[in-house]
Amino acid sequence: GHILSGLICHPDQDHILYPLGCTVVIQDMANGKQTFLHGHTNNVSCVVVSKSGMLVASGQVTFMGFKADIILWDFKKEELLARLSLHKGRIEGLAFSPNDLYLVSLGGQDDGSVVVWSIPKKEAVCGSPASARSAGNATVLAFSRCRDEMFVTAGNGTIRVWELDLANRKIRPTECQTGQLKRVITCVKMADDDSYFYVGTSSGDILKLNPNNKLMSDYGPQKEKFSMGVTALLLLKTGDIIVGTGGGIVALCKGSNYKVMKKIEVQGTVTSLTRRGQGHQFFVGTNESQIYRVNYTEFKEELIATCHNEAIHDIVFPLGTSDLFATCSKNDIRVWHTPENRELLRIVIPNMTCRAIEFMSDGRSIISAWNDGKIRAFMPESGRLMYVIDNAHSLGVTAIAATSNCRRIISGGGEGQVRVWEIGERTRKLEEVLKEHISAVSCIKIKKNDQECVTASLDGTCIIWDIVRFARNQMILANTLFQCVCYHPEEYQIITSGTDRRIGYWEVFDGSAIRELEGSTSGSINGMDITSDGVHFVTGGDDHLVKMWDYNEGEVTHVGVGHSGSITRLKICPGNKYIVSVSADGAVLRWKFPHAR
Repeated sequence: GHILSGLICHPDQDHILYPLGCTVVIQDMANGKQTFLHGHTNNVSCVVVSKSGMLVASGQVTFMGFKADIILWDFKKEELLARLSLHKGRIEGLAFSPNDLYLVSLGGQDDGSVVVWSIPKKEAVCGSPASARSAGNATVLAFSRCRDEMFVTAGNGTIRVWELDLANRKIRPTECQTGQLKRVITCVKMADDDSYFYVGTSSGDILKLNPNNKLMSDYGPQKEKFSMGVTALLLLKTGDIIVGTGGGIVALCKGSNYKVMKKIEVQGTVTSLTRRGQGHQFFVGTNESQIYRVNYTEFKEELIATCHNEAIHDIVFPLGTSDLFATCSKNDIRVWHTPENRELLRIVIPNMTCRAIEFMSDGRSIISAWNDGKIRAFMPESGRLMYVIDNAHSLGVTAIAATSNCRRIISGGGEGQVRVWEIGERTRKLEEVLKEHISAVSCIKIKKNDQECVTASLDGTCIIWDIVRFARNQMILANTLFQCVCYHPEEYQIITSGTDRRIGYWEVFDGSAIRELEGSTSGSINGMDITSDGVHFVTGGDDHLVKMWDYNEGEVTHVGVGHSGSITRLKICPGNKYIVSVSADGAVLRWKFPHAR
């Protein structure tokens, strides 16, 4: 939700589009079905749909000095039509001409140029530097609504109206005069008949300009400006304006004097406003990844989609059911309903990061590990806090697990200690501290009989503990930072993985290595889970791929491509219906479990 104007309601009024990492998601509003446009090699920085709705264009970011691609898509067939590359570093903005003849693109601050592309020929017509040397960078772009030869760019202290001269293959800019006003432009919207256009500024006011004589006709509000700047604009047929602000206000303003008539508040900075049809309904997107639907007449917001807006650290299913799962991130834990993909509960602890979560096997509480060194337990239905164990670890709690009789919690900390807690009806007692690891504990798994557990750590060791005698049974050493460990369901072997990209099989009895597989060609493996019958396991990591393995053969049977960030954890649901994976870019992806053909 942090991409400006990233949320778009398609002209057919049935679909919404938004970028997620390197993909563009097209969602059917009636049944919630999603399709994905894959093709970008890095994060998408802007998306735009043509007036006819036939074409979609998206631009991406790349590394310094490399070319950033623009991809032209066919909306109906959902396929790539052309890859246009000229700009370097980043695509800042895109706009289609009203009759789908041209696409104009604006490069980022390291590129600083405007290029007009011919859509039928799929090649560049002409280009030019976007702003005068004396002015700042241009960051926003809007095409005329009636003519295929005029568009507007604006940015830091610059507003320009451009005319395309096709015969000479040139674009000619005219600077708009704003008198004494010095403004940083954050968004621009063109009126349907091209008689004027509005620009929103970071100072919290709106300027109205005439594209024909290039003069400013008026601006407002004069006194009470919008706090934290105007970040999105929507023009209505009535001449009124809907304004989205950095402070999370969506306001309906009179077109003549910019007076606020109605307003609502949403969570996060408003980054997108998009109307459905004639504007009887519109959608609001915010940078805390919330999508709201607002009916114009009632002017009340309704949350229709939401997700984490920071890296997700863990995902867990309750014992024996695949209908629910919980994920945790910075500030919050969320519980999701799997069949409908919707959020059921949000538990917010502001400014803290939850590193790991677990459902107690009796289903009475969710236990969670936080970076302020506390273990917190919540009610799974209401989200009410049940108890807190203060100062559980000195450098934050990094891993957590609970025994199947729900009487003990085993936690691991950033300093490397493993602690066993006895959980009574009203008491929480520290039973034992196991000090062997010398770096953060990344994963804890407990044997079904509650008498043994294995802990993986970033110091390159996995230790198998006897949690009746509180002694070390075995220690596994490898030249890696272990990220994840799993018991085979029959519990005579464990599999581990980590930053050396290798999957190791180890004997529980004496800690000897059985075999080692090359788990990935690039990047660490961060998450792993095994089916309840022990036939398959899945892994995911920094290569953004979900891989399914045959346990005995040690071969990859299926690969899932869809994530745009590093996968942090993944789980197979009880009953093997789905695999759910979470990643560092805040995405939760649900996959169909591939059954043997």
